[in-house]
Amino acid sequence: MDQLKRTFGLLWILLAFAALIAVGIMAYVEIINKPATDVWIQWSIFVGITIPVAIGLFLFGLFAFKGEYDRLPTRSSDL
Repeated sequence: MDQLKRTFGLLWILLAFAALIAVGIMAYVEIINKPATDVWIQWSIFVGITIPVAIGLFLFGLFAFKGEYDRLPTRSSDL
């Protein structure tokens, strides 16, 4: 099970980078195709929301990959 957690940790890290790249490319293409103010505002909001989500995915994946979740507490006294 610990190996599965580490594998999914790597998956989350890759997903974070893929999300940033995909949204960045989509924003670039849409802004180039129609450089209006409303498109700029829309895609800046999309990118602004995606960045913190991707950072969270990256950190969660990093902790899982490093093995921080290998031993989880079962009782409050284990904390």
